[in-house]
Parts: sequence; structure tokens; C-alpha cells
Amino acid sequence: MTIPPIAAEPIFHLGSFPITNSLINAWIAVGLFVLFAAFVRAKLTSGTPNRFQSAVEGLLEFLLGYVDGVTGDRAKSKKFLPLVASLFLFILVSNWMGLIPGVGSVWRTIDLHGHIENAPIFRPANADLNLTLAMALLTVIVSHFVGMITVGFFAHWNKFIALGTIFKGFRKGGINILVAIVEAAVGAIELVSEVAKVVSLSLRLFGNIFAGEVLITVMYSLVSYVVPLPFMLLELIVGVVQASVFSMLTLVYLTILSEKPHGHEEEHHEDELGEAHGLKPQPASAS
Repeated sequence: MTIPPIAAEPIFHLGSFPITNSLINAWIAVGLFVLFAAFVRAKLTSGTPNRFQSAVEGLLEFLLGYVDGVTGDRAKSKKFLPLVASLFLFILVSNWMGLIPGVGSVWRTIDLHGHIENAPIFRPANADLNLTLAMALLTVIVSHFVGMITVGFFAHWNKFIALGTIFKGFRKGGINILVAIVEAAVGAIELVSEVAKVVSLSLRLFGNIFAGEVLITVMYSLVSYVVPLPFMLLELIVGVVQASVFSMLTLVYLTILSEKPHGHEEEHHEDELGEAHGLKPQPASAS
């Protein structure tokens, strides 16, 4: 029995770039999506939709309705769906590919740091922390870009560090300085929580998929027939759950960071009421 190591093993190199067994699985998954997209594109018609096109459009409409339940806005749903659906499908297919015969069982002799070892040629892509960390970073960075584009640069970052409140507090003095210090501390905690998002997203997905690989390996080493089947079924369910959790959290991050800060709409509404009654906000008198 050989328990798979935490780090993915390099199978060969392109120049100085190592090609790991998990990267091979990731490329295969991407290749399958490219082929499927080309197939769907070839089946699309400009006239009356055929059955296949109707099924694809129905699936997209269902997914948009599902995303609408989180965003509450069809325009946002159309913007977020490509990223969220791509992550879901890639994670799901990558997870299920780990159950295909040959993944983890076809071995190759490699030279790892001067030591000759055997390593599986194929390994589930999400059992590599590098990949899950990259997807988590992508999710958080894109959500912040969407926030900055949607509500504005300063309004977006003011959700984390209220710079205006901090500067006003230090300028007014007294108890306001303490309030400004508290605001700065809360802002620092908010920024730490953004780093925690990356850690939790990546480790949750990696931990569940890697643990499943270890479990299947142990069960196959003990009993090769029948007994591992319930555990493989469990891995099918885990694959769906982990893909759903990762993509749903991505959608939630995108939705939250694309919303206007609290109080922005209320202040805008008060200004409109004032203008409707012929009232204009008066400039503050110099003290």
C-alpha cells in the first residue's frame, strides 16, 4: 500500500517547468470542456432550435434562475454565471475523474531529487493544493475587481477601512480619536478575513479530495472488490458537494462586494426628497 504524498509528483518537465500528475488531469478536464464547447457550438442553429439546443438553453435558464436566488438581479446573474458555472463544472469533473480506472493506479518510475521512485501518472487535480489555492485567489481577486468596478474604488475599499471616518475622527479630536482607532482596527480585521477566505476555500477543497484519495487507496489495498464501492459512491457525492460549496461561496462573494455600502442609498434618497421639496443641503459653516 502506497499512500499518495501531499505534494503532486512531477512526471516530466517542459524545459525547467515541471508537469505534475495533477496538472495532467487538469489539462484533460480543460480539453474535455473545449471539445464539448466546440460540439455545442456546431449544434447551434439560427432558426428553430433543435432538441439539443433547447436542452442547453433550458439548462442555462435553470442556472440563471438559481443564481438569481442569490443575486436578486438578472443583470448580475448574467455577469457572474460564466465564472461560477466554470468553477463548478471544472471542480466537479476533476473530482469525478479521480474515480476513473487508471487514475492513481497507473505508475511511472521517476527521478525525484536524486531518488528513484514510483509515482501515479494521473492524480485528481483538486488533490493538489497549488490548484485549489490558485482558484481561491482567483475567486477573491475577481470579487474585489467586480466590487471596484461596480461601486467605485473608494466606496469599495471604504467597506473594509473607513478612511473618511478615521480622518474625521483624528481631525475632530477627543473621543473621536478613539472611534477612529476602533474603525482602523475593524478595518484590519476585515482585511484579514479576506485572506482567510483564500485559506478556507483552498484548504476545504484540497482536504476533502485528498482525504478521499487516501481513503480509496487504503480500501483498495485491504479489499480490492465490492467493499470499496460504497466509498466510491461517497466520493461521487463529495465531488458534487465540494463543487457546489466552492462555486456558491464564489457567487456570494461576488454578490456582496458588488453591492453599494450601507447608508449610500439612504443618503441618496434623502437628497432626492430634499430636492423634491425645494430644499438643498447647506454647506457646513466654518467654525
